[in-house]
Amino acid sequence: MTTSAARSDVPRTRSRRALVAGSVGNFVEWYEFGVYGYFATIIAANFFTPEGGSDVEGLVKTYASFALAFFFRPVGAALFGRVGDRIGRRPTLILVIGLMTLATTLIGLLPTYATVGAAAPWLLTLLRILQGLSAGGEFGGAVSLMTEFAPPGRRGLYGAWQSFTVALGLLGGAGVAAVLATVLSEGALNDWGWRLPFLLTLPLGAVALWLRLRLEETPVFRKADTEPVAPPPTAEVVRAILLGAGRIMGWAAAGYTFLVVLPSYLQSALNASFQEALIATVLANLGFAASIIPAGLISDRIGRRTVMLTGAVLVVLLALPLMNLLQDASTSTATKGAAVFAAGAVVGLLAGPGPAMLAEMFPTSVRCTGLGLAYSLSNAVFSGCAGLVITELIKRTDNVDIPAYYAATTCAVSVFALLTLRGDDHRRALR
Repeated sequence: MTTSAARSDVPRTRSRRALVAGSVGNFVEWYEFGVYGYFATIIAANFFTPEGGSDVEGLVKTYASFALAFFFRPVGAALFGRVGDRIGRRPTLILVIGLMTLATTLIGLLPTYATVGAAAPWLLTLLRILQGLSAGGEFGGAVSLMTEFAPPGRRGLYGAWQSFTVALGLLGGAGVAAVLATVLSEGALNDWGWRLPFLLTLPLGAVALWLRLRLEETPVFRKADTEPVAPPPTAEVVRAILLGAGRIMGWAAAGYTFLVVLPSYLQSALNASFQEALIATVLANLGFAASIIPAGLISDRIGRRTVMLTGAVLVVLLALPLMNLLQDASTSTATKGAAVFAAGAVVGLLAGPGPAMLAEMFPTSVRCTGLGLAYSLSNAVFSGCAGLVITELIKRTDNVDIPAYYAATTCAVSVFALLTLRGDDHRRALR
């Protein structure tokens, strides 16, 4: 019995249940990472800026903590990926959602620098490390689950839901931040209001955990467990991981530049208000969400290569004009809104087919670990460092075009890596 046949025998109700259970954890994870980015200036003031310290210095330290969590993602991908490849996708996903929920909720309860002094940033950084570990295991387990349960010819669509729930999580975080910024005074928001989005993770995580406890193991993993095949050579897996990371580095960098770093950039470099920055971010994430599912569907028809190359090339061509529009005081609000919406939509062309593309690169015996490491390594370097690199370079050079150069350069490199994709990978059965 072929792998495709095994998947086609899966009832649609089980496939959809797996889709929901896999997606909800991604939502919780990216909701939290979005909230941290949106409240970066407030977190900097509460945890990284002692009396007399510089606001810019505090923001750089906040992004350093942000980056550190990303650099623990590969550790989590390796650790939880081995659990997923040896024991199963289901136990991995249960473990990581529990860890993410606990760490995020505790951030909402942490004492600030004013209360406990230098211990505050260390406690926050420790919890960010735990989040990084869990997030590293989340992607590999969730994408393996979704694509292995996907009906034939629908891996792009099912994998796209992982990216779609990323957009929903970022939108959810932006929405909560916007509501709090509207209903609370600036003093209340800085004092205690910023804690509420992190505490909201507790009920969200509980729902995600309940859904995952009801999951079954994927038919592809069960088949591989009963009919074991020799794992591929380590060198071959390492090459695939590095190639996969190269293929998605533009997605990682442009996604975080336009969808997460944008609020703090608009405030610190262009003197936008907190509310204006959040509105721009919501529009960018709406554009991102709007294009992801169509991009995944189209990639099931014409292939991952064409869709992802289109997205990468468009970022290279449009990143600088976008930034110039945002910087121009004479540009209308409607035009700026359309520009950030379009920027998000272009990133969606990379994010829609991306998960399925990575799943198709690795056999079942190393899929969790391989695709998890490719994704987490790329995100550690090009997403986790985005805020830190952009903020520091703007500080040193006074060049407000830095975000555009960063996104365009990484996408240019991805173009060459994406050219190595075969045009018929989307039609082949998972190995």
